Amino acid sequence: MLFTTAAFLLLYLPVTLAGFFLIGRRSPAAAAGWLFLASLFFYAYWMPVFTLLLLASITGNFLTGRRIVAALHVQRRPAAKRWLVAGLVFNLGLLAYFKYANFFIDNVNAVLGVQWHIGAIVLPIGISFYTFTQIAFLADSYQGKVNEANPVHYGLFVTYFPHLVAGPVLHHAQMMPQFADRSIYTPRADRLIGGLSIFAIGMFKKVVLADGISPYADAVFRPVDGGALPTTMEAWLGAVAYTLQLYFDFSGYSDMAVGLSWLFNVRLPFNFDSPYRARNISDFWRRWHISLSTFLRDYLYVPLGGNRLGAVRRYANLSITMLLGGLWHGASWSFVIWGGLHGLYLMVNHGFRALLGDARRDRLEAVAAYRWASWGLTLLAVVLAWVFFRAETLGGALRMVQAMLVPAAMGEPVVHALLWDAGLDRRQGWGWCVVLGAVALFAPNSNRIGEGVLRALARPSWWRAALAGAVLCALALLLLLNVTRDSVSAFIYFNF
Repeated sequence: MLFTTAAFLLLYLPVTLAGFFLIGRRSPAAAAGWLFLASLFFYAYWMPVFTLLLLASITGNFLTGRRIVAALHVQRRPAAKRWLVAGLVFNLGLLAYFKYANFFIDNVNAVLGVQWHIGAIVLPIGISFYTFTQIAFLADSYQGKVNEANPVHYGLFVTYFPHLVAGPVLHHAQMMPQFADRSIYTPRADRLIGGLSIFAIGMFKKVVLADGISPYADAVFRPVDGGALPTTMEAWLGAVAYTLQLYFDFSGYSDMAVGLSWLFNVRLPFNFDSPYRARNISDFWRRWHISLSTFLRDYLYVPLGGNRLGAVRRYANLSITMLLGGLWHGASWSFVIWGGLHGLYLMVNHGFRALLGDARRDRLEAVAAYRWASWGLTLLAVVLAWVFFRAETLGGALRMVQAMLVPAAMGEPVVHALLWDAGLDRRQGWGWCVVLGAVALFAPNSNRIGEGVLRALARPSWWRAALAGAVLCALALLLLLNVTRDSVSAFIYFNF
């Protein structure tokens, strides 16, 4: 079920919210159970056939977590470690089969010249997110950070519908103490209005900005994946359009997830912090998809040794982490190259900073021209890498990069065929890019807006009702815009 549809906004959300608070007045435990069942319905509405897989994953990980805690309780750390390894094998095995089996077989066939076939495997929506969430739970259990004995609470932690299918990747300690607080089961006007406000911002990002610019990305990437060679202008327009589409699509989803949680008096961690303002690639990854970056750092980079084993090992760990991070997004060599590029970017960044030294780097960063150049180079590197992220074929990505970096010797044609065939005008496309780029770079950060709105709403005032009315009108207009389109687009990260 999509957040932007009438079924969600007019039926599912009001019923779920009302049930949560009405039941919570009598029994917080029952209200948590209600939200768990509602979250399962949210998932089953889209992919009912895979609801049993989700429940099997939840059951297996909950029981494994209990075994880990029980072994630690009697000072049997080797046994706890064996259960942790078993849990990792279980989770990664499910992910490997559903997400990577066909990719593996296709590559074996290509290398060995054989024709093995296991049939098309449908990717269950959200499996990457709920698998990583549960891996984090098992690791936290082994480290003694959590001890969840209530299966309903654990099920709610995994399936909580605002984050279930596209994140953020959560830790048990971030969520369940909130559901143990009886105060969240009482509705609050400031959280309801504030939540709807940040939800409306996210919906505007998705329905107006991301979906508005997406035709310019699709008009270039789709034919290029099919073998067409774009002009230099088309390639750059497609790449920049996708760079902005992806940002507003995923950050819009994250805003909507945060806003929905505020309705239930629950706080989700922010997943974006204006990443296109970053002045180096390390800063970019501290701002982009923050929960995944944190997971990769804490559960992959640090266990590999992090930066504790010397420069060479540090660069190797960065490369491995980003390559696996790329593969997490999808089973294709394009995603591997995307991850590899970011691993290379991080190695170059760390090497350059080490070469400069702290004192010289501080002096350079005080110079405005250096800061602007750092920002421009970082954004250029990100845009180039997004080409591999978006292209559905490796050949298409290479044709895009070729057109971007090697302009035609005879100059650009008057008619740009890919845009012409799609009925699109390049000037309008670049206009979209300029407007959306300005919003991404200079508009107030939606996280700050949301926090400011909550603070302002903490005290009752006349403008509470005015803001609520304005937000409801805005949501009605956005819903009307969305349902009158030929088709409703899913969020991009639903594919991962």
